Amino acid sequence: MRRARSCRWWCATLAAALSLTWVPPLDALLFTLTPRDRDEAVRVGRRSVTDENWGGEWRVDAGAGQLVTVMTPFHRLALAARNSAFQDRELKPRDVESALKDQEGKLVFWATLRGGRVDFARHYAPTLLARQHEIKASFTQNERTALRGDDGQYTARCLYVFPAADVDPRATVTLVVRDVEDQAVAKFTVDLSRMR
Repeated sequence: MRRARSCRWWCATLAAALSLTWVPPLDALLFTLTPRDRDEAVRVGRRSVTDENWGGEWRVDAGAGQLVTVMTPFHRLALAARNSAFQDRELKPRDVESALKDQEGKLVFWATLRGGRVDFARHYAPTLLARQHEIKASFTQNERTALRGDDGQYTARCLYVFPAADVDPRATVTLVVRDVEDQAVAKFTVDLSRMR
């Protein structure tokens, strides 16, 4: 009887210890971060200072110099922690809150687009295709004066924000950017399940 109690105690202790070290598999984007997720984002960001390829998890390249960076809440906080590590300072709780203040519950895209004129992106309109739905951006900021490159093409950096309410964090979504004639000028397929 004493041995059975001892075995149960050890099994319970082992199960409790394993549950504390278990990390859930990455299978969905996090639109809202728990305190544990916040700690992980800060740790990942601080460790990233030695990795010059860091951030690839959140970048999607469409070719021809066009790419999009998905700014998830996890990515935003990790980036803030990375920047503070480069400055050799700690990220304070108010800095964490500030980084996430307008980020949670939203899906943010930073798009780098290419075109032939300085104001080519001025009237671009983004749409997010999720499942069978078209989601309109809640905020759009197109660069009006793109930078000219050595090749004669212009590069514009645009910001597109979408509400996350209708987006499945395990889905693959498509960001489509259209011009004033409703022609698609850029298309990015984003697998959200591969991002934190």
